[in-house]
Amino acid sequence: MDKFSILKQYFGHTVFRPGQESLIDGILSGRDVLGVMPTGSGKSLCYQIPALLMPGLTLVVSPLISLMKDQVAALLGVGVKAAFINSSLTLKQLQAVYQRLREDSYKIVYIAPERLASDGFVRLMQEQKISLVAVDEAHCISQWGQDFRPSYLKIVEFLEKLPSPPVLSAFTATATAQVRQDIIDILKLHAPLSIVTGFDRPNLFFDVQRPKNKMTALRSLIGARYGKSGIVYCATRAAVERVSDDLNAHGIGATRYHAGLSDEERRRNQDDFQFDRKPVMVATNAFGMGIDKSNVSFVIHYNMPKSLEAYYQEAGRAGRDGEKADCILLFAAGDITTAKFLIQNSGDNEELSAAEQAQVKKRDYRRLEQMTGYCKTTGCLRNNILDYFGQNHEDPCENCGNCKSTYTMTDITLEAQMILSCITRVKHQLGYYVGATLIGQVLRGSKDKRILELNLDGLSTYGLMRQESRSRIGEYIEFLAGEGYLYTNPQYATLELTEQSAKVLFQGETVAMPVKSSPSPSLEGLKKKGKKQFTQRNAAEESGLLTALKALRTRLAQEEGVPAYIIFSNATLADMASKAPHNIYEFLEVSGVGEVKAARYGEAFLGAIATYEEGDGIS
Repeated sequence: MDKFSILKQYFGHTVFRPGQESLIDGILSGRDVLGVMPTGSGKSLCYQIPALLMPGLTLVVSPLISLMKDQVAALLGVGVKAAFINSSLTLKQLQAVYQRLREDSYKIVYIAPERLASDGFVRLMQEQKISLVAVDEAHCISQWGQDFRPSYLKIVEFLEKLPSPPVLSAFTATATAQVRQDIIDILKLHAPLSIVTGFDRPNLFFDVQRPKNKMTALRSLIGARYGKSGIVYCATRAAVERVSDDLNAHGIGATRYHAGLSDEERRRNQDDFQFDRKPVMVATNAFGMGIDKSNVSFVIHYNMPKSLEAYYQEAGRAGRDGEKADCILLFAAGDITTAKFLIQNSGDNEELSAAEQAQVKKRDYRRLEQMTGYCKTTGCLRNNILDYFGQNHEDPCENCGNCKSTYTMTDITLEAQMILSCITRVKHQLGYYVGATLIGQVLRGSKDKRILELNLDGLSTYGLMRQESRSRIGEYIEFLAGEGYLYTNPQYATLELTEQSAKVLFQGETVAMPVKSSPSPSLEGLKKKGKKQFTQRNAAEESGLLTALKALRTRLAQEEGVPAYIIFSNATLADMASKAPHNIYEFLEVSGVGEVKAARYGEAFLGAIATYEEGDGIS
């Protein structure tokens, strides 16, 4: 067999996606490779196909138990002999896997990086013919990566203990140039074939919103996507609990995931989400990389992440099946404070020196600034992400919240003068600069104890902007800082005047700020619609045949005890509904249908298609 036969027979595709064929050819020629490919672009096939063509065993180093289970279930579903080894196995199960390894019963084995340090496992692997080692989520090996994991350093030690060096391949979706070089250096990739197919995910719609009430906005956004599967990311465990409780109280089936839950509850909640018993997962970033649920149609960030790497990785869990999906970030000025607190109080990595730890903190603050810039930009959001990862692009995408919104330049000279004058008077009164929160309180006429103790209620600027909301004043301050009229001292988080401030206060310079004059597409008209209307709208958006095929898939998944997307992805069902095959040969022409799945499910799906056509009078 060749790579094309494997691609069709097992995975049901006839053509390779960008980058796949070159990486496969590189591995088959015995060359180390590094592949940087967007989530959902088919990284797994780049090592799975060579694994089926090469003699011996392929080891895949993977960071999460859930990812291994999903990948192995998918491989078994298409007839590939595969297994995983991690802490979820009982001793009896582990012994059974080891015995089958000795019998050469597997082609692909997924392994947790921690297992590579086990003497028993190393001895077993020294007896095997290992042709290929694939490192998934390879950015974890770099201390400059978003998810540095010291356990990944065990990979190099393990490889050095093998009797003969295997071909080494590394894959990731999120790696800056510095992290890519780290992967090559630390893994000691020999003259690797490096392919970066890009970071763009055209099927994802990006949007940033600043709602007055996040919880209300969140309920509206999820209500608009009634019946669809999605993830809501929160910055803290407390926020997860609060959001999850609120959604359930309003009739939205949500479950939760964070590090404070027991292992048993995390597994149970993740299964509820994976098997679509609960359509919404509310989680911290502990619900991490490698989530292989292909039918996630939206990811909403209730809080801003600490970096664009984290955001791109988490948002990228939407639309893995290639279908359109939404990535919406609900931003508030308080998110910046929360992110700074999390950076400052993150546990130090004991494997790094004090100087390196300080450098990591400095890097994290710089990344936070870039993440904040994404939230505040009025330019193309997609291009902002591509710029960050160093990918060239052309014109604005015309398919993100900013590109689809209308901005109007609004004169805020008077508001700017009030803010700058207030900062001047507070400085004169106290003898030092203060932060944005205190300035906002003075401008809104707050009766806060500290305001009164400092006698700031006697200033001429006290209460000048009481008609403005706290968040609106925050937006003005953020804009003035971004335009250079204010300087935010990073050491003390204080607002300080600049030379440009005087131009507004004393020289008549005007200030104009872009303000969204049209609502974000994802929120238009939602507040007036109820659950029933959303259900009708979603049903109308897809054909009756596609609905019937999804119903059959759900029934089969329940009977087999597997997530629905393991049977067929949404993209495969959409192609099936479009082609409406009438026999097994036409069924095999559906994208994503291989020989094993055709033999297993062909009769049932062909029957559903025939029944639908007869019922609708279609010949």
